[in-house]
Amino acid sequence: MRNRSGATTVRSVVMVMLLVLLGACDAGAAAESGSDVVRIGQGQLRGVVDGDHRSFSGIPFAAPPVGDLRWRSPRPPASWDGIRDATRPGPACAQFDGNSRFLGSEDCLYLNVHAPTDATGRRPVMVWAHGGGFVSGSGGDYDATRLVQQGVVVVTLNYRLGALGFLAGGDDPAAGNYGLADQQAALRWVRDNIGAFGGDPGNVTLFGQSAGAFSVCAQLASPQARGLFQKAIIQSGPCADSFVTADVARERATRWAGGLGCADVACLRGKPARDVAEIDDEAVSTPFGRMRDMPWEPVAGTAILPAQPLDALAQGTAKGIPVVQGTTRDEMRSFVANEYDRRGTPLTAEQYPAAIAQVFGPDAPAVLAEYPVTRYPTPGIALATLLTDWGRKVGSCPALYADDVLNKTTVVYAYEFAHNDGSRIAHFDLGAAHSGDLPYLFGPANPANPLSEKMVSYWTRFARTGDPGWPRYNAGTVLSIGLDQIGEVNFTDDHHCAFWSSHSA
Repeated sequence: MRNRSGATTVRSVVMVMLLVLLGACDAGAAAESGSDVVRIGQGQLRGVVDGDHRSFSGIPFAAPPVGDLRWRSPRPPASWDGIRDATRPGPACAQFDGNSRFLGSEDCLYLNVHAPTDATGRRPVMVWAHGGGFVSGSGGDYDATRLVQQGVVVVTLNYRLGALGFLAGGDDPAAGNYGLADQQAALRWVRDNIGAFGGDPGNVTLFGQSAGAFSVCAQLASPQARGLFQKAIIQSGPCADSFVTADVARERATRWAGGLGCADVACLRGKPARDVAEIDDEAVSTPFGRMRDMPWEPVAGTAILPAQPLDALAQGTAKGIPVVQGTTRDEMRSFVANEYDRRGTPLTAEQYPAAIAQVFGPDAPAVLAEYPVTRYPTPGIALATLLTDWGRKVGSCPALYADDVLNKTTVVYAYEFAHNDGSRIAHFDLGAAHSGDLPYLFGPANPANPLSEKMVSYWTRFARTGDPGWPRYNAGTVLSIGLDQIGEVNFTDDHHCAFWSSHSA
């Protein structure tokens, strides 16, 4: 009887071990090349396989920041049983579109992974932070096919926007920078899970454009982001432009909350997401003003961002992290065209001096002398050129100042996107305007587009090696990237940066 019982016990143990082994085999198969199922720490995901790449979308990297978690640091995501559908991106974070329509949801902390079908080996990882003035956009808006076809794994993410992402109120350690804390939570998720998709958690490039680029600057300066990425690409968000300070942000938050009839965050948590997501569109789109004048943005002088990015970089916070930083040649043309030409009221030569005085006050005569209206095809292009060179919203010379600072502690590669694709607003030639580089990095592969192939090659080579394939930055010389010509240019002279170094308050 004892032997029979013992035999039964042995058989039971063997069966359990077989089941465990079979389960392990299933999990291993889920991560095999070409599979539409992967297993991560939270559970299994079913994505989409499309030829040479596969995608897994709508993956939660943090708990939904709703209810009492509104204006709290991101909490860990929940696990699930079974196989979770990962064929569609999660909702965008709460925002309004250009037609004042409310979009998205507070339950928005999702990311998307795009990877080669062949998951063998450890591939470089590129994590994309989207633009949109810190009030709009979504990681799901970007098709990473071209990048993935060069053998990298690409992650696109959402982060809280507007007041929900950047309110300087409450006692949470992330106050003022919930959106940055979300990005850090996504980077930690990448560190812990990207191996399941064939990515190398020790070779992560954080890259972004516009607000996403400013986010990269902030993460380079943030103590909490140390070690979460090894390389950085900054597109049209120069690290020398300052964010709002904590004192000013708290004053703004108090006024804003008062407008909603609230005196504290506890009251604000009871307001509908639609109410707290509303913004002043004019403050975002105007060509006048500085980065620190934006309605919602990262807050310096806080736990997550103790110092302004440029000051932090001067202290060596990016030491050992190779950086690509660049701008478009005509960053501010679209802003000026939207302010004047889209409304049917192009800027006139008579209005030009007043427009300059609106920004520069007592310095206006010197700016007028440096940028006489007669030198340019139209007064609007004259204004856009000087605002681009000044660059305190976005633009040229602040990128150069940041290159000089970064170059003291790390390797810097500087560029200028210079291709004019012929786009216009009304009759205003946009040139190489803000966001004009994005179509050449994202979207389906197009072999007939050599500029796209070149840019994708530069970006993915940098992700692999830390060297994009052009000379490192040296004393105001940067690489101009255009369809007809790629070569080094004297950026300092082209954008009057010697003048702006003494007229850029």
